[in-house]
Amino acid sequence: MGKDFASMEDSNRCANPSIHELSDPARRQWLRGGLGATVGSLLAPLAHGVQPATDEAPPGPPPPPLLGFTAVPVSSADAVRVPEGYTAQPLAPWGDPVGLPGRMPAFNPDAGNTGAEQEAQFGMHHDGLHYFALEGSRRGLLVINHEYVDPGLLFPDGMRSWTADKLRKAQAAHGVGVAEIALRADGQWALVRPSRYARRITGATPMQVQGPAAGHALLKTEADPTGRRVLGTLGNCAAERTPWGTYLTGEENWIYLFAATEDPDAHQQRWGLRKGVAARWHEFDARFNATRHPHEPNRFGWIVEIDPYDPTSTPVKRSALGRAAHEGATVAMTRDGRAVVYMGEDARSEYIYKFVSRDRMQPGGAKANATLLDHGTLYVARFEADGRGRWLPLVQGQGPLTAARGFADLGEVLVKSRQASDALGATKMDRPEWVAVDPRTREVYCALTNNRNRGRPGEPAVDAANPRANNTMGHIIRWTEDGDFDGDTFAWHHFVLAGDPANERPQARGNVKGDAFACPDGLWIDPRGVLWIDTDMSSSVMGTGEAARLGNNAMLAADPRSGEVRRFLTGPVGCELAGASMTPDGSTLFVSIQHPGETPSEISDPDQPMRFSRWPDGGRPRSAVVAIRRRDGGLVGT
Repeated sequence: MGKDFASMEDSNRCANPSIHELSDPARRQWLRGGLGATVGSLLAPLAHGVQPATDEAPPGPPPPPLLGFTAVPVSSADAVRVPEGYTAQPLAPWGDPVGLPGRMPAFNPDAGNTGAEQEAQFGMHHDGLHYFALEGSRRGLLVINHEYVDPGLLFPDGMRSWTADKLRKAQAAHGVGVAEIALRADGQWALVRPSRYARRITGATPMQVQGPAAGHALLKTEADPTGRRVLGTLGNCAAERTPWGTYLTGEENWIYLFAATEDPDAHQQRWGLRKGVAARWHEFDARFNATRHPHEPNRFGWIVEIDPYDPTSTPVKRSALGRAAHEGATVAMTRDGRAVVYMGEDARSEYIYKFVSRDRMQPGGAKANATLLDHGTLYVARFEADGRGRWLPLVQGQGPLTAARGFADLGEVLVKSRQASDALGATKMDRPEWVAVDPRTREVYCALTNNRNRGRPGEPAVDAANPRANNTMGHIIRWTEDGDFDGDTFAWHHFVLAGDPANERPQARGNVKGDAFACPDGLWIDPRGVLWIDTDMSSSVMGTGEAARLGNNAMLAADPRSGEVRRFLTGPVGCELAGASMTPDGSTLFVSIQHPGETPSEISDPDQPMRFSRWPDGGRPRSAVVAIRRRDGGLVGT
């Protein structure tokens, strides 16, 4: 019922004005009249990416430009292209050993590695990643998410047969890889193997559940009557390094791995479970039969915290941050030292969240902050049409979140965070993906990849924050909290509407200043203030005329002050760009190249992807990280 009410409210409060009216908070206020001139003048500085001044200061010289490279052209080549004067080195491809002592099986080019061997190798489809320094910018740990598997690539015969070892291999290709890397004298990075830090965290690795939902009845299963011990992390997407030195990974696309042999209940349906079989995991692992084990899906969809420096540590699913199709989690710190975690849920018409910790971060790293993310308040965002917004608390007993409405306690609210957000009337967004926070301006960005369903019958109507029906191009939204990061309200506007300005269909026409792009996904702000944007045009979008001029997916750099966007990297055929991390000195940028050769039927046809891509080494296409450096060793992007 909450979902229907939220959709009705979206429809009633939006009269479908033009894109330009919706994208400019000051203009929206002027059109409303009354207090419009006053409010518009307050919001105008935000619309141009400048913080309102608190003290008068004489004008000084303009700041130096952030973007100091020549943009690369659009590409359809099966290669990584970077600006003149840069190199791009493939590193840590799927199937290479991570460096576990005594376990370093080589990649078999015909994909014939066993499940046990895959447990010691990098997983499939690299996504979020981060560099953790051991010796500054010359030696460190590369931590990489592995989002999902393509059976057509993972196995020599695809899904033409199914065995227990194939399941073991598929579960091992999910999760997270930790590897030690070092910069050689020739400017190339190399894996350090063996390494005492090397680790594979997979779909079968034991995990702890902590926070308010730990031990909840909805997390208890036949195999785990405590509701506190889960096997595995799945669908790992975006990533973040916390200020206390740990790694956060989001569990996103995991529901399709569960089979339902009977019609699912309303709770399971709200999370996308349908009768039938999308994958065959349940045939050799009964916990993936959601009819027989209905609570097992509730144990996925969490933010997982990992200590990369301690390979003996147990990963923790932080239930206080809520359950979702989590893209990832980005941490900001309040002025008094509390952690604020921003999260997007990458699904059509889902939500943007933030969590505010109760306690302050303590010195002493991971161990001193082992429960920091277990206590606090989770909020969901509502974007109003006047350029304002507010955070709605997901607190049991407040507003509609009562036992009578199906929320008996806080644990149930967190397990059913989608239903709770529906009931609160939060704004349904166009696939909220990565969130980036600029610590200097304190502005927050969220990539909204696309939403073909926007405006269709029975789906959310166009609204101020999501201004395009049949949104195939996506956009980036930006907001500033009132006060500190823990503020209850904020001011927002669109940083950019993605798409080619030359598109014929107005709803796909963008307002990009510089190099056009579509379907923003990954976002990251580097220490200089550059906003890096990864794109994820799916094969279905890339095949349309609206995206044809944009070529392969790309990584772009944007100047938040001017809004200028430049294309920095183009990926191989069929890939998605994912993740970004730099060494502390800014001389190396690490980026994930995910699923080169992807096609709409890659799961059913084991030969199809190889007809489109042979990246990176001329054989079976393999996701990998690229390490990008300037030939002169200077700062990347300048």
